[in-house]
Amino acid sequence: MRKKVIVVLCSLCVILGFFTLWSAKGAFRSDWQLPAAIPADKERYRLVLITQELETPFWNKVGTGAMTQAAYEQVSLAVWGSYGNNREDFLKQIEIALHSKVDGVIVQGLDTEEFKQLTREKAAFYGIPVIIIANDVPVEESLRKTFVGSDHYQAGKMLAEQLVKDMPAGGQTVLLGDSEQEYSQQQRLQGVTEILAKHDEISTVYVESGKSDEDIIAVTQNALNQNPGVQAFIALNANHVGPMMKEIGRRAELEPYHLYSFDDGAETASLLEQGKLDAMIQQSPEQMGEKSVELMMKWLRNEVVPLDSGGYITDIRIVKGAVAQP
Repeated sequence: MRKKVIVVLCSLCVILGFFTLWSAKGAFRSDWQLPAAIPADKERYRLVLITQELETPFWNKVGTGAMTQAAYEQVSLAVWGSYGNNREDFLKQIEIALHSKVDGVIVQGLDTEEFKQLTREKAAFYGIPVIIIANDVPVEESLRKTFVGSDHYQAGKMLAEQLVKDMPAGGQTVLLGDSEQEYSQQQRLQGVTEILAKHDEISTVYVESGKSDEDIIAVTQNALNQNPGVQAFIALNANHVGPMMKEIGRRAELEPYHLYSFDDGAETASLLEQGKLDAMIQQSPEQMGEKSVELMMKWLRNEVVPLDSGGYITDIRIVKGAVAQP
């Protein structure tokens, strides 16, 4: 009996040893491979575009361009932001995006210390690249990767040159700026004043307003009272155009005045079509959206590192208004 048990146990050991050796041989076969790694260019990157002015004609076009390029790049893009230039909400959206650890942030520039602290410190802490779109902030203050948008200095020059053509006999011009003048408006003002300073027949008056309609109306009223011979207005902040025109129109017909601005306001395009604006600078918002996503992906995929810190300039042109209707 004891011999039978020993024989059975020996047989089991032989069988188990055979299968162990067979399994080991299979494990170390030369044609065995690890699962294929997912290529880096197939990863689903998450980007976010954040603006202060959701659902305005200009920013809708920026969003359309960005979405088109995101679909081409096969990446996820969310469009966030605030309504009516709500700065607190806008900054909160940026903070949420950074805490969410998205792969890249494309954001409208805001020349305030709170904004620059987010892009300079928090984005750097999380290792999230930031591209500023449309309204630039100096690179040394924001540590942005690059800027995509118009050359606002050149835009100011072009608008002033149009005014000179429209007023060959000269006259007085009011330059309406923002009391919290952002970097893009500073560049516009520099371009305008540089051209107008070459023409002695044109004098300028610079005034500043807050952002509310009441402030803009009050400043326009005061400018008209103190300068009864004024013949032209340039609104450096396109969102000032509507209230400015409202006050001018309340006092006199708009038609004798030469009125100019830029296309990134909620009303400027429609006012131009109505013939109430003499001319405006038309930018390329869809091109901005497309280019910003393209550059962000080139950065994330290490195709272009570093990006040009001087920025990538998009197209601008002068568009003249229709003949005003009586």
